[in-house]
Amino acid sequence: MKAPEIPGDQTLPALPNAAVQGEVPAPWEERLQAASRQREALGLQRSIAPPSGADACSNDYLGLRCDDRLIQAGAEAARAFGAGSGAARLLRGTSPLHDRLEAALAAWKHQESCLLFNTGFQANATLIPALASSGDGVFSDALNHASLVDGCRMAKAGGAHVGIYRHRDLADLRAQMRAWRTSTKGLALVVTDSVFSMDGDAADLPGLLELCRELEALLLVDEAHATGLLGATGAGLAEQQGVAGAVPLVMGTLGKALGGFGAFVAGPRLLRDHLVNTARGFIFSTALPPFVLGSALQAVAVAQAERWRATRALGFAAGLRQALRLPMEDSAIVPVMVGDDHRALRMAADLQRTGFDVRAVRPPTVPPGTSRLRITTGAHLEATQVARLIRCLQELP
Repeated sequence: MKAPEIPGDQTLPALPNAAVQGEVPAPWEERLQAASRQREALGLQRSIAPPSGADACSNDYLGLRCDDRLIQAGAEAARAFGAGSGAARLLRGTSPLHDRLEAALAAWKHQESCLLFNTGFQANATLIPALASSGDGVFSDALNHASLVDGCRMAKAGGAHVGIYRHRDLADLRAQMRAWRTSTKGLALVVTDSVFSMDGDAADLPGLLELCRELEALLLVDEAHATGLLGATGAGLAEQQGVAGAVPLVMGTLGKALGGFGAFVAGPRLLRDHLVNTARGFIFSTALPPFVLGSALQAVAVAQAERWRATRALGFAAGLRQALRLPMEDSAIVPVMVGDDHRALRMAADLQRTGFDVRAVRPPTVPPGTSRLRITTGAHLEATQVARLIRCLQELP
């Protein structure tokens, strides 16, 4: 289904500008203008642009964002329960839909319980400091998502030790944890993406679980880019690697392969109860609205029943990687490494002119010198489109 257009004049009035009005800029304006000029010179200035051309950069891996069934289920939920939830979950913001969705997600993830959050960023940034504080240690993969990074920073502000281990390097993680363990008996928390969002490679979850058992650590896995895609039922990388239900704490999102909005944390009921009482992002946020919940319930069912969607998306990504001679990874994320920030912007603009919506990813999202085109594939694409995208990529200067 094609996304509906918004009627009416969308032109926004220009904001007042001190320089145009002949006024002397305030100190804060001078500082922000200088920062903006510096970003422009480095090729790091960002702007918000609407979708343009065939989608080759979103996280709509299963092509469910505009699925009529999700839209209908969301509309029915809104008619039954209202446009909004009205409050945070601990006041009167919980509806039967929250309970139904949490139960469905917990069962899918082979976990005892589940707790909904408003976004994946909020979930990660909230639950890490809720678990680790003074005397505890958090150990994070060097290429983890920014939400996990900020969660670690908040835990550090609360007195926790934070160690950053080399990407997917279990030996480095073990050495850091053992060194830390010599001086404390606090909680050790290991945090990792399952599928890493900028490279599309995967963590070794069985290896991490074994290490965490050895050193008595709690493992948190962010399954944002694997939920709906990987595993026999789409439960994620843990299911694919044969450790579904063994990972004690799993984060996932509703806004990527499931086509909607929101996030969740699944795990033992004891951990859920702890987060209900300590996770500030959960306690002090208005609960997800009925439309989001209704559409998510439908998406969970579709993602499990129509596994051809994941097969299609992953097959397209594998074809891209093979044609571009990139390492094979089992994800729908295909990074085309460029390096230079300005060149990455030019290449993205060239692809947009040929009809493909591809965006350049630059620092600080990725490390300096690793700017890239982050291409993603989804079930909504056609084989002819992917073939043409490959030709366009191969012809880029």
